[in-house]
Amino acid sequence: MKRILLLITITITTMVGFVFYTTPDKPAERLIGKKELQATPPPNPYADLLDNYENYINESLKLTGTPGAAIAIIKDSTIIFLKGFGKRSVDTQEPVDVHTAFRLASVSKAVTSLLMGTMVEDSVLNWDDPVVKYLPHFELKSPTYTKELTIRHVLSHTTGLPYHTYTNLIEEGMPHDKLIAELKNVDLIGEPGQVYSYQNVAYSLVEDVIKSATGHSFENEIKTRLFGPLHMTNASVSYEGLLQSANYAQPHLLRGHKWTAIPISPTYYNTAPAGGINASITDMAKLMVALLGNKENIIARETIDQLFSPEIRATAKNRNFNKWNRIKKSYYGMGWRVLTFKNDTLAYHGGYVNGYRSEIAVDPKKRIAICVLANGPGDFSDHAIPAFFNTYDKYFNAIITQAAPIAYHKNEAQ
Repeated sequence: MKRILLLITITITTMVGFVFYTTPDKPAERLIGKKELQATPPPNPYADLLDNYENYINESLKLTGTPGAAIAIIKDSTIIFLKGFGKRSVDTQEPVDVHTAFRLASVSKAVTSLLMGTMVEDSVLNWDDPVVKYLPHFELKSPTYTKELTIRHVLSHTTGLPYHTYTNLIEEGMPHDKLIAELKNVDLIGEPGQVYSYQNVAYSLVEDVIKSATGHSFENEIKTRLFGPLHMTNASVSYEGLLQSANYAQPHLLRGHKWTAIPISPTYYNTAPAGGINASITDMAKLMVALLGNKENIIARETIDQLFSPEIRATAKNRNFNKWNRIKKSYYGMGWRVLTFKNDTLAYHGGYVNGYRSEIAVDPKKRIAICVLANGPGDFSDHAIPAFFNTYDKYFNAIITQAAPIAYHKNEAQ
């Protein structure tokens, strides 16, 4: 038993120290006096896991025909996997790389909540501030509920508005200010904080709150507080921002049995905090490093814990997680779904807009996070993250239960 515990401890220690892009054919170099010595790096403890997962990704992309995708995986504070797959467009055949920009769709909500967390830390606003504190002319149909509505209610989809209120008007291109003004005409289904009901228009209220609290636009604040400090150089918050990029993925839809490139739509940029953020997989990797609590100069772990804390029971949207580990209960926090399992909890969000699919998941206990971006909807995106966690658990359970065959101990013995 002591030997097994020792092996597990050594394994975990080795994992923490690993940097993915250091490879055996490019050994680290050291200078001692005037002599240059070659130092062989330690074996990559994730190599087999990531090779197996990459094989799965390639097979899944081939099976589904998904035009292009990009994936990032973070362990502790290290980017252990970062890669683009397939094509930016089936028409041009240009490859997806790690700097190709995609639309995040509703994963924008998770990024927006992180922005709001930085503002709470700086005492610019508070989670339980009434919305009318910043928007005195804002109205719901009920004057009482108008006064009770808080920022926490907006971020947790507990505004009391019916499911997807005015999403149809978003897609018709109605301007943001008119969308917000229309909310006063909607019959409510409950008081704020009591009923979960997913929103896009109502979620974008935070854009107006931010403008009132800071005097700056949502775009300005997210660039200043997140994109700049985290060096998310491919990220943007507008239709023009995506089109001005020299490297963006074209959206696709499956028509008949053929993937077809479609135009990029300006819809949902009118509700930018809910669905209008663009980013590359490199940007998302840097964001996930922060979400695992490694950028406390930007946002504290305690604040991230608040985002990931359950606020209201909510049905899990991606039931494919049950193929990894059966979900016990699912909730919504602030900008994040919270999926609870027998021995674990996952913060997760997915998104779809205009032919783009996005998925992100953070496991605070295992200190691992993954993001998948794709330029075509379908089974590939639905299964990619549950398949990773399934592979991850099987791989490391095997290490723990069969401690003797750990590769680097074999090397050590040789």
